[in-house]
Amino acid sequence: MKSNVVRISKQEDRTEEQVTATVPVKASLPPPMPPAGGKGQVMRERWEGLLRAVALPTLTFTIVIGIWLFIHTHVVKEIPSPATAWAEAVEMFAHPFYDKGPNDMGIAWQVMYSLGRVMAGFGLAVAVGVPIGFLMGMSPTFRSAWQPLIQILRPVSPLAWLPIGLLLFRAVDPSAIFVIFITCIWPTLVNTAAGVQAVPRDFLNVAAVLRLGKWEIATRILLPATLPYIMTGMRLSLSIAWMVIVAAEMLTGGIGIGFYIWDEWNNLNVASIIVCIILIGVVGIVLEGVMSLIQRRFDYNQR
Repeated sequence: MKSNVVRISKQEDRTEEQVTATVPVKASLPPPMPPAGGKGQVMRERWEGLLRAVALPTLTFTIVIGIWLFIHTHVVKEIPSPATAWAEAVEMFAHPFYDKGPNDMGIAWQVMYSLGRVMAGFGLAVAVGVPIGFLMGMSPTFRSAWQPLIQILRPVSPLAWLPIGLLLFRAVDPSAIFVIFITCIWPTLVNTAAGVQAVPRDFLNVAAVLRLGKWEIATRILLPATLPYIMTGMRLSLSIAWMVIVAAEMLTGGIGIGFYIWDEWNNLNVASIIVCIILIGVVGIVLEGVMSLIQRRFDYNQR
């Protein structure tokens, strides 16, 4: 009995040794290596990035202002100096909401009226361009029918449509909205059609297997897949709309930033025109930023 007990204990010891030998020991990972150069290198890279973000644009603006001063001093003295334009800007923005009648309103009212027309024309362009783009992307027959007309109308200058708008509507606001609509619809329409055509065939095969209807295919498959293209087209359309409104308002008159610039030219107030040009650029940047935020919110490619 004693020998059997000893034999069993030896077998258990060997079994434990085998289990211990076969169970892999978890290797401890080495501690992460600190970045080359340590904290000093990281701080140096941050300062270099900050200098590039601030110093280079500052240098560019300094060069532009220097050219501006040279033109004012040696080429065309009627061009106001940067100091004169700054003084005019301070005066304009001191009371931006004054209202002394239809032909004498503050700069804020002028911009707001222009933005209202832009948003109206842009909204109509999106409401019409997206459905037509979907139809062109989904139906080769519809695409063949509409493609020649789009190719003819898309290159037409915005101002060429203005007489047609005045003849149709016989009013300033509808004519300006019509010009914006007819010139900024094309990027949204064309990008939507391209997005629908770029949808992978596998998606449509899955829809056929699930026996989805055309409305379900459009809303559940095509719209999410096409959304990046639609948002890109909308951004381009809004930029075009903001550029077009200035030219349209110069010719139609009334209230708006374009008419304000033309009125200041008639008054030979060039400093005010320069301020308005900068203001138009700033508003354009704001509109682009808003569209970028919307695109990041609804575009799955940028989440």
